[in-house]
Amino acid sequence: MQVTSTSFKDTQRIPARCAFCAPDPKTHATLSENRNPQLAWSGAPAGTRSFAIICHDPDVPSRPDDVNKEGRTVPASLPRVDFFHWVLVDVPATWTSIDEGAFSSGVTARGKPGPAGPDGTRQGINDYTAWFAGDKDMGGDYYGYDGPCPPWNDERLHHYVFTVYALDVAKLALDGAFRGPDVRKAMEGHVLAAASITGTYTLNPALGL
Repeated sequence: MQVTSTSFKDTQRIPARCAFCAPDPKTHATLSENRNPQLAWSGAPAGTRSFAIICHDPDVPSRPDDVNKEGRTVPASLPRVDFFHWVLVDVPATWTSIDEGAFSSGVTARGKPGPAGPDGTRQGINDYTAWFAGDKDMGGDYYGYDGPCPPWNDERLHHYVFTVYALDVAKLALDGAFRGPDVRKAMEGHVLAAASITGTYTLNPALGL
């Protein structure tokens, strides 16, 4: 399989319009257009009955101590963890692409609704749900795509891996609200093929915006 995008090139910067936050010289970051990128895939094997799409950032700080704090930086050496930005399942086997902005266009405070998505798809809860937990203005269940907003003081460039999985089932065994790890577990034994495209993003001017 192969995955491509007209929104960004593999290993290159994701445009700010596809991010949750854009750089701001006065406040470090401001809310952006938050459009899901265009994705296209080809070469799915015979027997494919549906697709699943996961976008995750493997570069998220494992501790929040220094995140977005004036006069401090998040060291590049800090251990990192996965942060899920998009979890989409039950994508029809007839689909070969998703248009930019089709699943997300704009930031929705407290999160977009779910899990039901267009044309029978289902969307999982992304990790902004945990990030904004307890925030009186932003707290809620964040379904679907919400793009990059890495710490503006992080010394590490963040990578966003969009993976398309060809599955041998039309519907994954998931009930109610689900998250990235739930999808990874549900897909075990059902993945016929997979392919990825990776974009980068930073809000740190020191990394060369």
